[in-house]
Amino acid sequence: MYWEKDVETMPREKLDELQLARLKESITRASSSSFYGTLFNEIGFNPDDIRSLTDIENIPFTTKDNLRDHWPYGFLSVSKDKLVRMHSSSGTTGRATVVFHTAQDIDAWTNAVARSMYMTGMRRGDVFQNMMAYGLFTGGLGFHYGAERLGALVIPAGAGNSKRQIQLMQDFETTVIHIIPSYALHLYKVFEEMGVDPREDTSLNIAFIGAEPHSEKTRKKIEELYGVRAFNSYGLSEMNGPGVAFECEIQGGMHVWEDNFFIEIIDPETMKPVLDGEEGELVMTSLLREGMPILRYRTRDITRIISGECPCGRSHKRIERIKGRTDDMMIIKGVNIFPVQIEKKLMEVPGVGTDFQIILEREGFDDVMHVRVEVQKEFFTGNLKQLENLRRKIVGELKSDILITPKVELVEPNTIPKSDGKAVRVVDNRHD
Repeated sequence: MYWEKDVETMPREKLDELQLARLKESITRASSSSFYGTLFNEIGFNPDDIRSLTDIENIPFTTKDNLRDHWPYGFLSVSKDKLVRMHSSSGTTGRATVVFHTAQDIDAWTNAVARSMYMTGMRRGDVFQNMMAYGLFTGGLGFHYGAERLGALVIPAGAGNSKRQIQLMQDFETTVIHIIPSYALHLYKVFEEMGVDPREDTSLNIAFIGAEPHSEKTRKKIEELYGVRAFNSYGLSEMNGPGVAFECEIQGGMHVWEDNFFIEIIDPETMKPVLDGEEGELVMTSLLREGMPILRYRTRDITRIISGECPCGRSHKRIERIKGRTDDMMIIKGVNIFPVQIEKKLMEVPGVGTDFQIILEREGFDDVMHVRVEVQKEFFTGNLKQLENLRRKIVGELKSDILITPKVELVEPNTIPKSDGKAVRVVDNRHD
């Protein structure tokens, strides 16, 4: 049941003591970097000033812009000859950010991922098909190393090539997959085209899903289509990648490995901490990283801490699935909307397919939201009234949740452009 029982079930008081000791060490290591050394001198901060976990609030937040502005080695806390690997973010909103790892960092990261997989029920002897991109992206290699540490047979399939993915699953009796949620839904259509039922014609029993926000409805749909238990995971390259937080067998929130990371939830407007259970932006500090420690990193991810003990017996705090990001939040007519809200409502409507896209336009002085929704093919072969009734239902469901009336267009399956990577859910054509 436990990969490291003593660590995973550590009493809260002992876990807090461990975090404080490691926080002091991490801040001391960080002070040797160009960025933090200069910052600490400017604000008159001394690592010895940390006497309690709340003292971390005396350190300014670190942002993605800080990482970009001090490219490439400004955050490095060791000499370059101690580094063994570099990973990078996608850089889709600007210059990519890079994170460097020592051999010790890779070992700690690998152990966190193996611990995560083990608590979902994955074991030595499982066949693990990794359907994430390899290379600079952390998702592929992070899970790969963790699965090998656990003792599974790893198939480094990478992303895309759907028919080959299915063939690999069948030929090698894959039991566990790692897949992006939107791609899992797309891949099921390929299963149907090939006349293969993943529930009957494969050995799948576990799916690890993550890398993009998704609703509980999407998770349940993946479980139903594939006949698996789908576990939500959370990671970001600035904090290693996968293995930061993971669901246990209870599936009641993601345990953050607090022996590796210190977390805060802040109000992104006031920049002050919120109470446990209140929604806010996740802020993270690395506790074990040797090569490039990062302090109080603003992830921009919106979540909350789930109060109370988990029935699984693990003492590490749980966070709710990521609702969205402060920087992909859409503001339409003064209303804050996240793409995952749209997805959640669409998944509740019978007849809706697996893909949708939000297009934002400016008409005169007004912002207008267009939502293109794939629906089942039979709606286009029947009478038009049935199609219009479905469209009206979708408009009503969305309006009840997001408080504005979107323009909804229903399209046939496979009309919206597909991607083997993260789904492009929002196209913003507004230009000021």
